[in-house]
Amino acid sequence: MSPKADTNSHTAFFYGTLMASEVFYTVCFLTDQPPPAVTEAYTFRPAILHGYCRRRVRYADYPGIIEDPEHVVRGTVVTGLTDANMAKLDYFEGSEYERRRVKVRVLSKVGNDKGEGNEESDEEVTAEVYVIKDAACLENREWDFEEFRREKMRNWTREGYVFDGCDPNDPATVVS
Repeated sequence: MSPKADTNSHTAFFYGTLMASEVFYTVCFLTDQPPPAVTEAYTFRPAILHGYCRRRVRYADYPGIIEDPEHVVRGTVVTGLTDANMAKLDYFEGSEYERRRVKVRVLSKVGNDKGEGNEESDEEVTAEVYVIKDAACLENREWDFEEFRREKMRNWTREGYVFDGCDPNDPATVVS
């Protein structure tokens, strides 16, 4: 089934490895460069999530977020996701995360991860996001997307790699 054939469309906010479309496509389609017929079904736009803080997960290449009213998280809002995409994403994220509904603001100008130079548009979008369940597993430092792209992303876009160690019977929890 093509992505457009699924009648249930989802929107998600990605703040870590999935901000790289190559990682998203590897997770959902087992290739980092699917054909245009697939990629045209999705939109990727920069966005901000207020009231959360992103931190690096201890001993991992990826981050987690926790609620924190003093912080914002810059990421990517993706539209056009199917039920099948969400099932693969739940599997990929695993039981250490829960999927929640949040409101994000689309950015009209992108600054840095600290929020400097970001300009928010008036567009607010309801999206699903994966929130870490155990804040104790987070380091006390921000996760760096550019560092990930430079040093780790090549590992995350190899067929089969993204699901190593994932338990298909233990996906992310979906919270209403």
